[in-house]
Amino acid sequence: MMPDEKNFGYSYFTKLNENQYLRTLYHDILFNYAIRLFNFDKSRMKVFSLADALSFADLLSKSNHPALSDSQKEWAQEIVTMLSELYPEDRRVSYVTGSVLSTINNYRGKKLLNSTFEGVDVRERIFSRFKRELLSIPADPDNAFMTAQRKIYDHITDRYYSFSAPTSTGKSFIMRIFMKQQILEGKKNNFALIVPTKALINEVRIKVTEDLGTNLKKYGYHIVTAAGDAALQVEPKLPEECRNYILIMTPERLLYLLINEKKLHIDYLFIDEAHKVSSDDNRSPFYYQVVQMLAENSPNTHVVFASPNVPNPEIYLKLIGELDAESLKKQHLTTSLSPVTQIKFLIDLESSEVSVYDEHAEEPISITSVALPDADLTDVLLRFERDNDGNQTQSIVYFPSTRKTVTAARDFAANRVEQTDNKLLMELSKDICNEVHGDYYLAELVKKGVAYHIGYLPSSIRQRIENLFKSGNITALFCTSTLVEGVNLPADNLFVTDFRNGLKNMKPVDFRNLIGRVGRLDYSLYGNVFLVASNEKANEKYVSLLREKIPEQTLSVEKQLTKPQKKHVIETLLLGTVELTKYPEKQSADSYDMMRKFAIILLNDIMKNRNSNVRREFTALMKPGEEEQIRAAFSNQEFQQDDDITVSVDQSESLYQAIAFNGLEFPEIDADGKYDRDELMAFLERLCKIFKWEVYESDTLGHVGKYSHKHGKLSWYAVILGQWVQGYGLSQIMNQALQHKRNHPKDALYVDRTYIDYNDSREHRNIVISEVLSVIDDVILFRLSNYFFESVKSI
Repeated sequence: MMPDEKNFGYSYFTKLNENQYLRTLYHDILFNYAIRLFNFDKSRMKVFSLADALSFADLLSKSNHPALSDSQKEWAQEIVTMLSELYPEDRRVSYVTGSVLSTINNYRGKKLLNSTFEGVDVRERIFSRFKRELLSIPADPDNAFMTAQRKIYDHITDRYYSFSAPTSTGKSFIMRIFMKQQILEGKKNNFALIVPTKALINEVRIKVTEDLGTNLKKYGYHIVTAAGDAALQVEPKLPEECRNYILIMTPERLLYLLINEKKLHIDYLFIDEAHKVSSDDNRSPFYYQVVQMLAENSPNTHVVFASPNVPNPEIYLKLIGELDAESLKKQHLTTSLSPVTQIKFLIDLESSEVSVYDEHAEEPISITSVALPDADLTDVLLRFERDNDGNQTQSIVYFPSTRKTVTAARDFAANRVEQTDNKLLMELSKDICNEVHGDYYLAELVKKGVAYHIGYLPSSIRQRIENLFKSGNITALFCTSTLVEGVNLPADNLFVTDFRNGLKNMKPVDFRNLIGRVGRLDYSLYGNVFLVASNEKANEKYVSLLREKIPEQTLSVEKQLTKPQKKHVIETLLLGTVELTKYPEKQSADSYDMMRKFAIILLNDIMKNRNSNVRREFTALMKPGEEEQIRAAFSNQEFQQDDDITVSVDQSESLYQAIAFNGLEFPEIDADGKYDRDELMAFLERLCKIFKWEVYESDTLGHVGKYSHKHGKLSWYAVILGQWVQGYGLSQIMNQALQHKRNHPKDALYVDRTYIDYNDSREHRNIVISEVLSVIDDVILFRLSNYFFESVKSI
């Protein structure tokens, strides 16, 4: 907006944002809310004018400032949310809260508060009803969108669209409600919804099933969650256009489906948590490949990217090769208005100081320095077991690693009374003992309403834990990043115990996504975030993350690979090979894997002359004629790279040679379903050589012992795989695995980056149980499954 275009409203709301009295009132409200929440001495509460606070909230909710409107409306919502907690019986607060939520079109929030506010006078009530009707949800007319949700919904039918919104906005809800409306209108479309983790597949599947109910069968739709899903085989005599699917998958699963079902047409592709396309995760190349394959095989697909909090969601449209710069500017929306409020607290265990964070002043407000003497995390968690009215609260506790998660859950549960009268918890405990192992810590924790949620848990157990948390039977859930990457649960409190994810510091976008996991609009209008620091450095890091704005995102192929690494890929391909060496020599396994996958995509795109984002990124660094040289170097080779980016052409060629000329076959299983262990291990050793696992899977399948110089991990995987292919139950597999460790105790466990001997203590048995679950999830069902899939194709 040019200076001469600034109107009265612009000037007014600019000055309102800077009003010192408003900032003082907000400071006092935050302080009093913290005093009440922590149940500190109420005589320390600040005295302020409630009427003035409500007036400011009302004014902020009416902001029309082009840049500040979202943040000012959110500020209004924060004020009335906290005042509703401080003055639950005050009719003025209730009235203004209803007015504010109506003005910002937060109808779901109004419904949660049972607010009946419709307007001050007849004219305002008429306008309010008109606006409510305008924002009504087509497939659910009893409810209404927020303004930003409606704008997003109206653009989903665009060919390409990318939007960014706060974590709690309901991005996946908008996608689901669009699918529901299309299906109810009798549209015969295939929908694909990409989620970042397997843990999210089940949640989305359940919600889609709840949304559609009997309409799924009525309109002939099938939900598919894996490439080999039986639903893909239904009614095989019907033509493809008469079989309609809702695909809910990770990008890896969708890629394999597209490879297997090349004729499958997808009308709408929704990519949830699209910021993963920018991440340094070695899974990000799958997004590029899926979009490129759809552009080639299903050219009319509508593609929608949904990401949390990023300032430039249009960046993800660059995956669409045909879009020009002008299209990139138009086909996106960014909104920062969250329908829920998260109030952030800093707890420094070293200094025993508690602060509440003022987002608008970007400063922590000190509450007390004597309230938590000698406290540890368990003390803090126990303090918030119940609210001030004595009601049981529900909490999620985040840790950066699996071991810390399990240890903290056990420490906390040790201070809880066992809930022996809860039949659902007792049943789950019994089933964990029977299905996994009787010594597994999780079995005893759930008896006390405590659980940990880790990605490798069997899906049936993980789902029951989530359901029991939603129903209030489990009230404390300890988790790693797996849970907070999208699973929505009704938590009152989120405790963040570290600013890292694994060994890496969290990025601002991941941190904001994490703290947005409390206060979910499906369940509540607000939530409390407790950032727990063990020392001053950690506390300072939390403040830094709260202050730091999320930077503009770049695609992983542009930033996560360095210019020298890209040139290394080009130089390798010019030699007529895809066998990349690590660059630099100490390159991490994830970074190497990402580089290799992009190299495979690049080669395939050059050979098939695809105008992909990956190809454009690399060819910008090539000298004239080098692309033609690469094409010539690979054109005469017997094997050509296909669309599977987990297996390169050299591996496929080696596999073919082993099958065609050396008689490679899967190990035989006798009439009793038994296999020969030595034969299985010999088979895996052959695959190790064929697929060059020592090069491409050096941390897992091809790991070579530092002192033994043998494939010790592969031998361990063979024990688990052998039981798995024979159809043994999980409990049987655990017993066999534990026996293997007893028979081979030397350097049998890898703990804290060190190999130690196995001693068969309960602690060591739990380490083995967790390791087996992780191996089944990552190695058996993912890595080996991919290679076996390639082997079957070749045979």
